[in-house]
Amino acid sequence: MTDPELIRRAQAAGIGTSYENWRHERVDVPAVTLEAILAALAAVPVPAPAPAPVPVAEPTDLGCGAAAAAAVSAPRQDQRAWGFTVQLYSVRSRESWGHGDLRDLADLAAWSGRDLGAGFVLVNPLHAAEPVPPVSPSPYLPMTRHYSSPLYLRIEDIPEYARLPAAGRDQVERLAGPLRARSTSPGLIDRDAVWAAKRTALELVYQVPLSAARQAAFDAYRDQEGDELGYWAGWCALAERHGPDWRTWPAQVQDRDAGLAATTEGALAKAADFHAWLQWLVDDQLAAAQRAALAAGMTRGIIHDLAVGVHPGGADAWAHQDLLVRGISVGAPPDSFNQRGQDWAQPPWHPQRLATAGYRPLAQLFAAAFRHAGGLRVDHVMGLMRLWWVPEGMTPDRGAYVRYDHAAAVAALAGQAAAAGGLAIGEDLGTVDPWIRSYLAEHGVLGTMMLWFAQEPDGSPLRPGHWRRDCMATVGTHDVPPVAGFLTGDQVTERARLGLLTSPEQEERDRSAAMISGWASALEAEDLLTPGQRHEPADFTVALYGYLARTSSALVGVSLADAVGDTRSQNIPGTSDEYPNWRIPLCDETGRPMLLEELPALPLLLSVARAAAPSQASV
Repeated sequence: MTDPELIRRAQAAGIGTSYENWRHERVDVPAVTLEAILAALAAVPVPAPAPAPVPVAEPTDLGCGAAAAAAVSAPRQDQRAWGFTVQLYSVRSRESWGHGDLRDLADLAAWSGRDLGAGFVLVNPLHAAEPVPPVSPSPYLPMTRHYSSPLYLRIEDIPEYARLPAAGRDQVERLAGPLRARSTSPGLIDRDAVWAAKRTALELVYQVPLSAARQAAFDAYRDQEGDELGYWAGWCALAERHGPDWRTWPAQVQDRDAGLAATTEGALAKAADFHAWLQWLVDDQLAAAQRAALAAGMTRGIIHDLAVGVHPGGADAWAHQDLLVRGISVGAPPDSFNQRGQDWAQPPWHPQRLATAGYRPLAQLFAAAFRHAGGLRVDHVMGLMRLWWVPEGMTPDRGAYVRYDHAAAVAALAGQAAAAGGLAIGEDLGTVDPWIRSYLAEHGVLGTMMLWFAQEPDGSPLRPGHWRRDCMATVGTHDVPPVAGFLTGDQVTERARLGLLTSPEQEERDRSAAMISGWASALEAEDLLTPGQRHEPADFTVALYGYLARTSSALVGVSLADAVGDTRSQNIPGTSDEYPNWRIPLCDETGRPMLLEELPALPLLLSVARAAAPSQASV
């Protein structure tokens, strides 16, 4: 086969044969990459397309025509608002079991809304992980995106807990005690220990018979969820018996329908019922958190986060084998911060299969995410238009972009946002074609802007008046250190230690120092810092959020880690066990754990909150 013929076949399949990198250079995709992606696409047969391929606004009727898709728009954010952005597992209280939970979320939202005037709380993805340890730490590599992790349950808030016999409540207290004590320690979060204790407690509570009203509510929830809850609960039951990767299961249960049939009797049926019950409990506590947020005066309440994809051995991948591509991982090409590229170990949607299904699976996913939310942040929203595919066995820099039907995908998001009355926020950081941001904005999807990398054409800090209106502005993200850590150059030190740099370490340090110096000058020019003085991390942090408040951005997200003076990154892309990603509890600048009850008296947090409050009432 000649190269022109390979290029023709790749382009016909929606595979980009070249792309512009972060240095604005054209890069041709290797032939071996194109061949591998074409082979992976061909391995999933595509049936004849169905009519009405575009899902939009009505949650009970997820299909309509292209004209409606062009017109659908997510709700607009008319009033400027600020709110905390948090990694919920890291936000612990005296009553949570060494791991932040949904009562902690409700309390944080109620306090910050009532006392500080916050309009929202943005949380990390709460998606469910494995039902058996070890529990994966990453919120962005879940077993399902349809359901949430019972790790976030507050056991004592389950109505049936109050009806446990005294001996049962005593046993739960004995399980909780050591974990509550860990909340006062700066040690890493131990999800396995938390889940082992909560699982035992939940099994005790599960034995308490439901009242007639509660049983009716559970039955109604199961009817509402339909097949997806059955897939999740069935997968969990099988995972407990065969392990949490369906690709290693016995052949007879690797098939979804055959596997589900095996969970209709005996111990497997009981296990599946238990996991469906857990999701009903989580759904109830998610709803309670949103009610608490709105009751406290928040305009939006809880904004949830949707991961890009799922674990290839997990429940969604098992349940939807016909919609996902095996032998391919989603990721990102090299950029200035992740210079080797990224491989997220997640299988992508099959573009033609998704189109044949009328994009309904995507719309259903968005509908579930919006159910108890005032908004939804979609991680790597560019994936609705195109995704970076990395063939198995290749490094991330040898991937290629594959296109999706952007009109159908964006209509699925905007339509479900409109149906729920919630905001749609797209994480569009990095190298993005200008048309993508324009198209999203036309359909009411807010973007995101990160201060550290917001620049004028000459490389200087982006002036307040030049920020996008239709976006959420933040200083950093979970993938970079908090301000206090950034100022020390920790992001360079750690990446150098882990071998993640492709340029000399000193060159990276000089670049980081120049960035900080540039921002110091910008803050001084805005009278947010005093020129000629040494700027302490706390002062710098307050000034940066004061700067964001002067932009025209509709939303300002305040990292709770910044607001308490934390120094450590939650995640370093490109690592797994080399760094304790997603396991770091909320601590102050000295490394002392910061419990939820202590936040209202923290001077730095209060100063940051005052600084971040938008200076204008409307967008």
